[in-house]
Amino acid sequence: MSFDNPRLHVVIPAAGIGRRFNRDKPKQYHEILGQTILEITLSKLRALNPDAMVIAINPADQHFASIPADDIVVVNGGDDRRSSVLLALSALEAEADDLVLVHDAVRPCVRIDEMRALIEIAERDPVGGLLAVPVTDTLKRVAEGRVLATEDRSALWRAQTPQVFRMGVLKQALEAFADATDESSAIEALGLNPRICLGRADNIKITLEEDLMMARLILAEEAI
Repeated sequence: MSFDNPRLHVVIPAAGIGRRFNRDKPKQYHEILGQTILEITLSKLRALNPDAMVIAINPADQHFASIPADDIVVVNGGDDRRSSVLLALSALEAEADDLVLVHDAVRPCVRIDEMRALIEIAERDPVGGLLAVPVTDTLKRVAEGRVLATEDRSALWRAQTPQVFRMGVLKQALEAFADATDESSAIEALGLNPRICLGRADNIKITLEEDLMMARLILAEEAI
């Protein structure tokens, strides 16, 4: 396999409706510092100068039309993340060796330089990789509301996005493993070992309402 100058494609799964987010619209359409979360995320992905960008949205989405996206291919997403990513991959005109960067629509705090570092790793690696950070909290194994044990955290990392893999192996992995919760878990199920690229703890995924305030603080500091 040749790793020379692969094309870069970006996939954004954005079909979630945010059941844990107690607001009147999906979380990616709430504003932070005058822009929607999705617009902030897209602006950072555009800074990578990808060859193509595809976003998978909910078929009932009534908000995306207000997002400037003439440079993005839009597809209807599926019932879960894996299905949405597969539908987006099907819309790409990509070779098997091309790189596909998958990033959560609701991770607007990712740093562009970290994404570039991850892409450089993926360009040189036969498997690919993902942003992640070491676990720093003490972890407890619990059953029926009681602690059973304290787990060894020395080899544990928290997975983030982006995650970057070759088009051919990524599609094969996602098609084969219906229970994959992210792209890396599907790749791992093939018996492959993705590389880790050290990320930042503030690359948060906006899941709960309180995450909005945290993201606002992070992005305000980043803009200084």
